[in-house]
Amino acid sequence: MKQLTIEWIEKAEGAWEAAQSLYRVRKHSHYSHVCFHTQQCAEKYLKARLQEADVATTKIPDLAKLLAHVLAVEPNWTILQSSIKSLTPYTSAILYPGQSATKDHAKVALANCRDVRRVIRLAFNLPV
Repeated sequence: MKQLTIEWIEKAEGAWEAAQSLYRVRKHSHYSHVCFHTQQCAEKYLKARLQEADVATTKIPDLAKLLAHVLAVEPNWTILQSSIKSLTPYTSAILYPGQSATKDHAKVALANCRDVRRVIRLAFNLPV
């Protein structure tokens, strides 16, 4: 595995751990941050796969567009489309006034991120 791919995976795992940790906070919960980190985790895992395939990545956090590029390399990953679509709205905009996420949003975001993470980690032969 390429060094930059490993770094993308490490960043993705950091976002995953942050999302899980924030979800468990009972007092002063920040569910918008949970959702943001799930989006970040999925984005970084998709970019890791593109990096490993020598496909240029973009700074645009549109998960649907990233997945479209990944599907050229991993056509079976169409199974991720629903999860990716669900996580796409949780870019940094969710962290600003005017938008917020509930505990239910965060729970669904974690489940969708878990699905994305599982498929991609299995493709890299990493433990899930």
